[in-house]
Amino acid sequence: MAAVVRYEVVEGHVALLTLNRPQALNAVNSELADAVGACLEDAAADPSVRAIVITGEGRAFCAGADLKEIAAGRGVEPTRHPEWGFAGLARHWVSKPLIAAVNGYAMGGGTEIALACDLVVASAEAAFGLPEVKRGLLAAAGGVVRLQRQIPIKLALQMALTGDPVPAAVARDWGLVNDVVPAPDVLPRALELARRIAANAPLSVQYTKTLLYQTASAGSDRDPAWNGGDPWAINAAAMEAVFASRDALEGATAFAEKRTPAWTGK
Repeated sequence: MAAVVRYEVVEGHVALLTLNRPQALNAVNSELADAVGACLEDAAADPSVRAIVITGEGRAFCAGADLKEIAAGRGVEPTRHPEWGFAGLARHWVSKPLIAAVNGYAMGGGTEIALACDLVVASAEAAFGLPEVKRGLLAAAGGVVRLQRQIPIKLALQMALTGDPVPAAVARDWGLVNDVVPAPDVLPRALELARRIAANAPLSVQYTKTLLYQTASAGSDRDPAWNGGDPWAINAAAMEAVFASRDALEGATAFAEKRTPAWTGK
């Protein structure tokens, strides 16, 4: 039986995860959630991996939760690590950049996977949406929590309260998607983006990602007394770790010697 998630490390220090339940439009069951979570752990622990791309096999990216499993009384959450959240990814923090290559249909949980990723490249034929309200449900795998953090609140309300699908081009205009390309170009474009990121110093990239998310919810950079936290203190801690790394010295040395840096991630 084919694995429900294919995992490979491809050229350019990039890990590629492919959801592989095309007969079910890559709908998420517990087996897939366990597999995605385990693959993310492998990628996070592998020093040769500097960026991660997730995509879907077949005509869909992910149709959300497997409703047949739910109807049969079976759960769709990870069985061994429930803290990872939906699809083994929704609440699974990894410091390495995670890029969604949305090759097709991405509704409900499929949109929530995209919301959990750092960057999104979508097919021109793709659509996003949170149709849970049409089924008496709630987009509780990050849809309601994250949507208004990534697009304006009124657009988030329109999308979440109507449950209507949003074409990829509109999602890009709203800021939900970074790039929209013809269907055959989705994975190549996402991998090219991942390689551009992976060409940079690994620690710098990981701390930059972490700092961006941490300071997004911190206090004003002009008012460090605000009780949400001091963004400059968060910034200083990250700066201390990065500037003390071997790669910081290597970057400056390579620049002075007019050569490509040889990053070690240390």
